[in-house]
Amino acid sequence: MLHLRLITPPDRTEAVVAAVEKTVGTTHLVVLAGAARVPPGDLVLCDVAREAADELLEELRSLGIAEDGSIAVENIDLSLSKRADAAEEEAPGEPADAVLWEHLSESTHEESTLSITYVAFMIIATMIAACGVVLDNAVLIVGAMAVGPEFGPLAGVCTALVQRAPRLAARSLLALLIGFAAAIAVTTLFSLAMDALGQFDKGMLEDPRPNTSFIWQPDPFSFIVALLAGVAGILSLTSAKSGALVGVAISVTTVPAAANAAVALSYGDLGQMWGSAEQLLLNLGGIIVAGVLTLLAQKALWRTQRGRWVRGPEKT
Repeated sequence: MLHLRLITPPDRTEAVVAAVEKTVGTTHLVVLAGAARVPPGDLVLCDVAREAADELLEELRSLGIAEDGSIAVENIDLSLSKRADAAEEEAPGEPADAVLWEHLSESTHEESTLSITYVAFMIIATMIAACGVVLDNAVLIVGAMAVGPEFGPLAGVCTALVQRAPRLAARSLLALLIGFAAAIAVTTLFSLAMDALGQFDKGMLEDPRPNTSFIWQPDPFSFIVALLAGVAGILSLTSAKSGALVGVAISVTTVPAAANAAVALSYGDLGQMWGSAEQLLLNLGGIIVAGVLTLLAQKALWRTQRGRWVRGPEKT
């Protein structure tokens, strides 16, 4: 269940209440006239089943509540209420299958915004991965993949393409481009500094590396794994199962490929550099393709499920 807290202009409160009451899967409706001060208006509270929330949010937006009032949505971790249980049973579909497009757009907007913190994480993750590729240490590679924040902008690109949101797409692509460019540039300098300190040398890069050589030697499995990771990543976002994102992060070699490219660039090894760049592009492309297809499939599936549910009551 989700909890909605709405501040509504007084002249639209009745329309908002009507929208809530007609939405199947809503309960615990409370109206406090004149309770809101900034912005001024009425306070409307209600609980709604996750699978019914997207339709209600769309209608509230159409009433202009987001512009002239406020719409806040919170997850309810525990609800001891028979009426809430009944509301969830009345709502169509399953909560895990429902996509809250407003929530997805908002979360990907935040995750795909270029910030100092985002760039810092990208740089740190790539530098850790650089140590991993030089030392042929798989543990460091896995750690670097877990630290890398690049899935946020990738999810933003997927959401923007499906929702036809050019601004979100541009913001996400900018974050990806600048993030990886800054990470590769700083890691190249980091590699040169480590070489000057005697910690890195070209032989370590060119010696056989059985644990990490796959990073700059892409094959069909690179794209296949990226596709699977893209599906898993989007499903984890839309179903609010964020724990799966860790598995997604350590399944693809975006950050390690960028790190290997940076170290290879510092030593002038163009072969490894271009191989790493190809690995990076294959992973990014695979995740975006899979993410877009997954969102489109979810949208089509949800429309089908909802269509069946709407036709059901009409027949009875």
